[in-house]
Parts: sequence; structure tokens; C-alpha cells
Amino acid sequence: MITLHYFPGNASFAPHVLLRELGVEFELQHVDRAHGAHKSPQYLKLNPNGLIPVLVDGDLVLYETAAILLHLADTHPAAGLAPPLGSHERAHFYKWLFWLSNTMQATLISYFYPDRWVDEGNTAGAAQVKAHAQAKLDGCLAQLDALLAGHRGPWLLGERYSAADPLAFMLCRWTRGFTGSRPAREYPHLGAYLQRMIARPAVVKAFEVEKLGPPFV
Repeated sequence: MITLHYFPGNASFAPHVLLRELGVEFELQHVDRAHGAHKSPQYLKLNPNGLIPVLVDGDLVLYETAAILLHLADTHPAAGLAPPLGSHERAHFYKWLFWLSNTMQATLISYFYPDRWVDEGNTAGAAQVKAHAQAKLDGCLAQLDALLAGHRGPWLLGERYSAADPLAFMLCRWTRGFTGSRPAREYPHLGAYLQRMIARPAVVKAFEVEKLGPPFV
């Protein structure tokens, strides 16, 4: 049995969606992040970084969202959620999966938690970190919008829906409260992409189960 340790709307949302796309049996284990359960000794045995999500698949314990998405795609090849190994399409799949994780998600963390990168009490420094992160995120969103405009396919890789789409959707969703900058939904091609994503049954069900209400993007 697969178990996904999750918190609503957190980085666990992407693998939650992918599990529902696969239609496999799995269970959700709520980690009460609001009360520090992700820092408990029990949870730190699963992920010493104290971050969500963690996927337990038999005797495999796996953390890092992109790694979980890759594992699920590779262990369910019939679902076609990753291009063939060795293909150019697979290389681009890796590129976008890692870019989303290492560039966009990392910058979002700096935006939401700028105080982590400065000395305690340095409010001016934190404000500067947040402003720089927001400027970089503007570029990230513009890059995704240009990608969708360029290939004119409905999904991140073009015609093929892949394991990268739930990750892109989740990160774009995190921008929904942006002020002083355009959230993802306001970019023409990216906004249309997000609407296609929220119409997918797996996304609808994940929102329902995690009790996440509007605005969805």
C-alpha cells in the first residue's frame, strides 16, 4: 500500500493529484504542520529535513516532491505520465521537472519565508529578499507562459499530460495571492492552462479531499 504524508495545499498536493491520475490504491496520512507535527521525532525518522511530503511505498521511504513524482511515473509506465527513456521528450521532461523544483519552488519559498535568509529581526533585509524573489517569480511565470504559447499544446510538454503538470499547477496556484505583481492566472496562456488543470477529475477530487476552497488559482 502506498501512503502519502500530506498537509492541505502543501507541496504534497502535486503527488496527491498524480496518485489520483494513476487510479492506484493509496492512503493519505495527515501531518499537522500547523502544530509542528512535521518536526516531531516520529516524522523526522521519515524525513530528517522536516518537510512535507513523504511517500511510503512498501519498504521505500521517499521525500522530495519531484523525486516522488518521478517514482510514481516510472513505477506505473502504462499510465504514460513520462515520455520514453532516452528520448528528447524525456530530457525536456527532466528539465522542466527540475526547473520547477529547483528554480521556481525554491524562489517561492524565499518569497513566502524571506526571514529565513536574514538575521533575526532584520525586517528590511527580509523585505529585500521578498522583493527580489517576487521579481524572479515574474520571470518564471513569463517563461511558463511563453512555453505554452510556443508549442500551443494543452499541457506543459505539449500534447502529452505528464507528471510535471501537477507540479507546475501547484506552484502556479501558490501565486494566487500575489499583490503588486501578476499571479499566474493573469498570464493569457498560463491562465488558460490552469483552467484546464482545475477541470481534471483528479484535481477536483484532490481539492475536495484536502478541503481546499476557492479561489483555486
